[in-house]
Amino acid sequence: MPKTIREINEKIKKGEAVIATAEEIIDIVEEKGTKKAAQQVDVVTTGTFGPMCSSGIYFNIGHSKPRIKIGGGTCYLNDVPAYGGFAAVDVYLGATALPDDDPKNKIYPGAFKYGGGHVIEEFVAGKDIKLVATGYGTDCYPRKKLETWINIKDVNEAVLFNPRNVYQNYNVAVNLSDKTIYTYMGILKEKLGNANFCSAGQLSPLLNDPLYKTVGIGTKIFVGGGVGYVAWQGTQHNPTAKRKDNNVPCVPAGTLAIIGDLKQMKQEWLRGITMTGYGVTLAVGIGIPIPILNEEIVQYTAVKDKDLFAQVVDYSEAYPKVIPGSLGEVNYAQLKSGKIIVQGKEIPTASLSSYSKAREIALTLKNWIKSGKFLLSEPVGSIPGPKSGITFQSLKERPIT
Repeated sequence: MPKTIREINEKIKKGEAVIATAEEIIDIVEEKGTKKAAQQVDVVTTGTFGPMCSSGIYFNIGHSKPRIKIGGGTCYLNDVPAYGGFAAVDVYLGATALPDDDPKNKIYPGAFKYGGGHVIEEFVAGKDIKLVATGYGTDCYPRKKLETWINIKDVNEAVLFNPRNVYQNYNVAVNLSDKTIYTYMGILKEKLGNANFCSAGQLSPLLNDPLYKTVGIGTKIFVGGGVGYVAWQGTQHNPTAKRKDNNVPCVPAGTLAIIGDLKQMKQEWLRGITMTGYGVTLAVGIGIPIPILNEEIVQYTAVKDKDLFAQVVDYSEAYPKVIPGSLGEVNYAQLKSGKIIVQGKEIPTASLSSYSKAREIALTLKNWIKSGKFLLSEPVGSIPGPKSGITFQSLKERPIT
């Protein structure tokens, strides 16, 4: 008998709901089968923790005396530029923003010791942040310069808003060239010296709901150690990407835009990261509960690493030059074994995503639900799926004459 989210929430309130993590459901389905598992289990929790570049925060600094209009001027947080073009005192800080005086890759490979992701981590941790802003002056906003310290406890609102998170699968990055290269997938040694990947595999949220049957606009989630929501499909959302017979994509596919109250979040789950030779980013912890409404959904959540595949891509030429194709296909069990074989060569693997942290997120979310602190939400809109016809479009360059 199919269940509804409302019925599951009633069981959660009564303390009767059965919750399993995406690891635990694998054994349950193997032991009891999909039918009994769907009847017994009410929610499966997932988790992922890794670098997610398309992330950032926005907040309102409050009005100074006299007032200043930052929009049209400049804004710096700990010397990292923030965007103030929304209004007078609303600002957005992106995870990859860099100080103006950072040498970047002029001294190659660049160190990128500090940037937006680090400011976000410090802000969430409750540290004072130096704000320096300028405005051009108006009759109603006459001030032209503001220098002060701000703290998350003192600002009116602080929101994490990430346009593209929770990538549904991703590439395995290697380097075919004869020199070491520095990428957002980490340092890649020459001549297939290593392979880096970035996914929690069988714990990853969208690999457990490959067709977006339960995850939609308004889905309540764990984000950054607090509570947030799916706001929209993410940028570069590509639901029509190639899939296996189990409906799980074997290439980068779906993404989510997420939003949440930054004041609820914790430094442990929002960490600034330095990527040598590339830049800075933010590691984000996200967990999504999947309501077990029927047998189809429980079967998806029981997916194993050995049944999840990713493409091996050369980041020395094919990726930067947008040359299609791959060097082969491997599954996540192979990747997590510590070695794969590419072009007849055995090479070591490493993950940019923390599986232990993903497991911790899934367990934390499980405990929140079991204790009645976290109820599921009914999505108010769907995420475009494989039949939507939506594909990610690369830039169509048109020369400016």
